[in-house]
Amino acid sequence: MTNRSNRAIRYLSGIALAPLAFALPGAAQAQTTTGAETSDNPPIIVSARRRDEALVEVPLSITAVSGEQLEQTGTLDITEIAESVPNVTFEVSRGTNTTLTTFIRGVGQQDPVAGFENGVGLYVDDVYFNRPQGAVLDVFNVERIEVLRGPQGTLYGRNTIGGAVKFVTRRLEDSPLGEFRANAGTYGQFDGIASLAIPVGDSGFYVGGAAALLTRGGFGDNLNLGIDNYDKDVFAARGTIEYAPNSDVFVRITGDYTDDRSNPRQGHRLIPSLFTGAPVLDNVFDTRAGLEFPRQRVEAWGISGTIEVQVSDYITLRNIIAYRDDESTTPIDFDSLPAADLDVPAAYANDQFSEEFQIVYDDGRLAGLLGFYYLDATASTDFDVILATTGAIIPPPGGPLPGLTAKTFGDVDTETWSIFGDFTFDITDQWSVSVGGRFTHDERSSRVLRQTFLFGPTAQFGGNNALLIATTSDFDGTETFEEFTPRASVSYRPTPDHNIYFSYARGFKGGGFDPRGQTTAAPDLDGDGDIDDADIFEFMRFDPETVDSFELGYRASLANGAVNLALAGFYADYTDIQIPGSVGVDTTGDGVNDSFIGITSNAGAATIWGIEFEGQARVGRDLAAAGDRLGFNWAAGYINAEYDEFIDAFGVDVADQRVFQNTPEWTLSGTLDYSVPLWDGDLNFLTTLSYRSETSQFEVRSPLDQPGYALWDASLVWTSDDDHWQLGVHLKNITDHRYIVSGYNFVAPDGMGGFVPTLGLEGTLTAFYGDPFRAFASARMRF
Repeated sequence: MTNRSNRAIRYLSGIALAPLAFALPGAAQAQTTTGAETSDNPPIIVSARRRDEALVEVPLSITAVSGEQLEQTGTLDITEIAESVPNVTFEVSRGTNTTLTTFIRGVGQQDPVAGFENGVGLYVDDVYFNRPQGAVLDVFNVERIEVLRGPQGTLYGRNTIGGAVKFVTRRLEDSPLGEFRANAGTYGQFDGIASLAIPVGDSGFYVGGAAALLTRGGFGDNLNLGIDNYDKDVFAARGTIEYAPNSDVFVRITGDYTDDRSNPRQGHRLIPSLFTGAPVLDNVFDTRAGLEFPRQRVEAWGISGTIEVQVSDYITLRNIIAYRDDESTTPIDFDSLPAADLDVPAAYANDQFSEEFQIVYDDGRLAGLLGFYYLDATASTDFDVILATTGAIIPPPGGPLPGLTAKTFGDVDTETWSIFGDFTFDITDQWSVSVGGRFTHDERSSRVLRQTFLFGPTAQFGGNNALLIATTSDFDGTETFEEFTPRASVSYRPTPDHNIYFSYARGFKGGGFDPRGQTTAAPDLDGDGDIDDADIFEFMRFDPETVDSFELGYRASLANGAVNLALAGFYADYTDIQIPGSVGVDTTGDGVNDSFIGITSNAGAATIWGIEFEGQARVGRDLAAAGDRLGFNWAAGYINAEYDEFIDAFGVDVADQRVFQNTPEWTLSGTLDYSVPLWDGDLNFLTTLSYRSETSQFEVRSPLDQPGYALWDASLVWTSDDDHWQLGVHLKNITDHRYIVSGYNFVAPDGMGGFVPTLGLEGTLTAFYGDPFRAFASARMRF
């Protein structure tokens, strides 16, 4: 066996190359493992602390899911993982298939507009994704996914205040390996995924590539435009060159590309239109949205390079450099009606360059790393807000109906650097202590231009008669934020199969400027009797937010690996919470809101605490047939998240009227797995039931809030003994439950059980739904 093979097996031990003999392919099964060499389960290796460790040794809450497990359960994209991970919400954002909304333990960010960055960091092979566009990653060519819960500010830096999600792709192997996988199912689904990896003689070079075409018809129809709604048309590719002449040197260059040409995902109105009386549609996946320009498209690509050199028995040097770029255009029809009552054609563009250098040390007793990180990123957003109005405006001959358009251009530049370190010292065989810290320097610069036009969209979005009548914002500002985020933990391992730990971590999310802010709406914040540049700067600006988190946890492997447990309790003090919001405003003084603006505030403080319990159990073997296995996995999360202070735009503390968004109190799941030898292979039946309690979409209760619901999935998968063939049938959301995942709310109660619009004439209360019942067959061939 070559040095490279030894290194790969050490890195992959217990994951894709050696799946657990009895455990479930669900998410929770990777949560715990045993350290005993005699256990049925080899140790699961993760890199949560930026170095390879057995999961049982890591003093934080982490769920690891192998690529093999994802195939067994028919997982197609990252959002499905949240069904089996406690206190986690992953959703497709409003309007597209590939923009990601993530919340972990109550911390996240729903709005994908430039200038707002998620509180949960997304990493692919340790490369940070600075923006959520193009981040709903489809699951292919994946070795494992790690979900780290709680602040990761020491090792992962800015904007991991809630946690981090890590995609780890497969490293190439000594032998040529090819794979083709196809899925075909309801709604015209067809996915084709192919990959090939080959060594280049004995040179130490390895070349690999993977490509995927992922297609599906719509769950519903756009009845106005005659196109599918909630369809999928995504092409993705990845290419890799690796050089590993021996176990001391590893070099990887990777490029990836994603092109999403799906139709715009338009919403479902929950109320009849208030001006024209259009009724509510029967099918929640149908829409009447009329906006069709610009064309919906998300295009993203990136290139990265990793170098690892072991310079001594104890020291490894690692460098990760990357560039990413994405562009999106989307016709967002808020009102989901043919008329331009509240239409927002939008374009986003993001690019980023990052550089990270690490010195990794491990002498068997002291292990850790020192590092430096640099990021230079630009995020811009450009959109029209096209509104119908009741004003007495005469249109030009042949022009559009009267209306106002508020055009917003927002550009946010980020330049950040940090230095960090994290080390673990084994005091004895049973006691170890870890300490770490990171100093972060953020510089944010923002340009915001808002202008008001008459008569429809601006030229960028297909208009030709728009008339500029006012400039309401022309802002250019720069601010610097600095923060030190420490971490410490102590672990006690009475035996190799038990770990009790207590940890503290501080998280930090940088401040910035609201790119939708309107400078003419700034109040006299300093109370000096006028509204000057200082008032405008403070109105547009928002401060960083921080969280101090404490966690007490326990991991165990019992009965020689037959039962594995992970239990954690956490408490977090969350301060200076960033609350982005949109409100309707009257820019013409006629008493009618004719635009919306962004108002972002640091609303105050909150206390978050909860419990997470995950486990797996081997229920039995040889029950109904020789060699069969029955296992059960479970995950339970409880979270209590309450605002202690929430100061609204009028200076009033309304904490008792505000709730945490996208944070259900309970998240539960259970997976039953039965496997039996059959037809020179292994036949697995898996079924998962997951439950999420009531979820609020915003900080204020609304009809968009989703009551508690359960989802039921099942898979039947046969894998040949030589692993060359795999056939499966997968059922998702078997009960065909309808559940809201996001939406728009621009109405207010009228005091008589109805609503009045706060923007536009028709009243916008629009919902987006999770996937309905789906069934598909899968086939995989390895050669």
